[in-house]
Amino acid sequence: MKAFRGKARKTADAPAAIGQRIEVELERLSHDGRGIGRWQGRTVFVDGGLPGERVIGRVLKARSKLIETRVDSILQASSERVTPACRHADLCGGCSLQHMPHTMQLQVKQQALVQQLQHFAGVEPEQWMPPLLGPAYGYRQRSRLAVRWDRRQARLEVGYRQRFSSDLVEVQECPILVPKLESLVQALGPVLRDLEGAAALGHVELIAAQVPLIVIRHMQPLPSADLDRLRKLALDHGAECWTQPGDGQSLHCISGAGTQAAYLLADQGLRLEFAPGDFIQVNAAVNQQMVNQALQWLAPQEGERILDLFCGVGNFSLPLALAGARVTGIEGDGQMVARAQTNAVNNGLNSLHFLPADLSKLLDSKCFADGCDAALLDPPRDGAELLVRTLADMKVGRILYVSCNPATLARDAGILAAKGYRLTKVGVMDMFAQTAHVEAMALFVRGTAAGSARKAQ
Repeated sequence: MKAFRGKARKTADAPAAIGQRIEVELERLSHDGRGIGRWQGRTVFVDGGLPGERVIGRVLKARSKLIETRVDSILQASSERVTPACRHADLCGGCSLQHMPHTMQLQVKQQALVQQLQHFAGVEPEQWMPPLLGPAYGYRQRSRLAVRWDRRQARLEVGYRQRFSSDLVEVQECPILVPKLESLVQALGPVLRDLEGAAALGHVELIAAQVPLIVIRHMQPLPSADLDRLRKLALDHGAECWTQPGDGQSLHCISGAGTQAAYLLADQGLRLEFAPGDFIQVNAAVNQQMVNQALQWLAPQEGERILDLFCGVGNFSLPLALAGARVTGIEGDGQMVARAQTNAVNNGLNSLHFLPADLSKLLDSKCFADGCDAALLDPPRDGAELLVRTLADMKVGRILYVSCNPATLARDAGILAAKGYRLTKVGVMDMFAQTAHVEAMALFVRGTAAGSARKAQ
């Protein structure tokens, strides 16, 4: 029997063929910034579309009642559409909202948070707070570039993953990066392609510390000539270059002093050291505002006992201790725990200590042996379901939750509400401008408004 080579058939379960172009008039935006319209009775999501537009969308996925597409061409553009600052925006998977004004981006993020809290958790905050804002471009101080060896062309590709594809976009610019990293992106490709060991490269990470860092992952040892080329790249850009062998367990500085990387919390006069593999916030301006807001909302009193959970290198712990609190920082990575303790010592703070613990499991009693008046947690995207139950059972008076995923924040908010906590304040933080990524801060206070032992500050 011969294979069928005609047009893809449309069935009840697949009303449109993958790759098919369909015309759609867009009515509104989804929670992740995609345009929504209707086609032949089905709901259509259009990546890159805006309300009021008539577009041709190329089908990516098709189900019986829902079709996912991306803009193929615009027949009638919205008056609010803006030209992306980056020439790679249509292909690159990093920034999906560059076609809309920054004010509209904030509305999308606000609505995503509202929808999750109200519709899925049934929680209404007492007060919606204004968003924390930073620069729309030129803000990102950390970036990972993918590299791939093309065997057919015997050539190294350097760039970011394409949207809806595993292919790479070979970038010549990235305007969301801080300028000193964008200049490195422009110079990096030619240098890496010229290496003898180019086929053995893994990925490259750029970090804008007080001295910019270039971290090169490699699966095989690099020849000395390659190391010299990388040293020259670093020297030309006032950076340090580090190599990371395939085991991923060690880092080696091959240029510069090899001193510990650091960033500043200028409002608190604090300097925090970190290693290239440690987690730090990518947006320095919003991070400083976030720390300031955490201090304002928690309003720590002299001698209060505060847990800082998922504390990293001490981004919140040190400012809380500086404000007079007795802080216990807890983090799963033992090396980051050691660096957090070093940061406390280097900044002359003695009223805090740090412990390693797996925060996805029940906390050991030693983590809160002295009791706890308040807690701050900054969990990963999975949230902190078990942890918030533990804090509620401990009857912690105030819980400040820093979230990078409104869905898990809503789930955990529902748990706290069921255990007698009020969501007194919540607001988005525009940590990742030009993307649909939503960060938020929420303050929970135990007890009713009239009976709370301590009202939100």
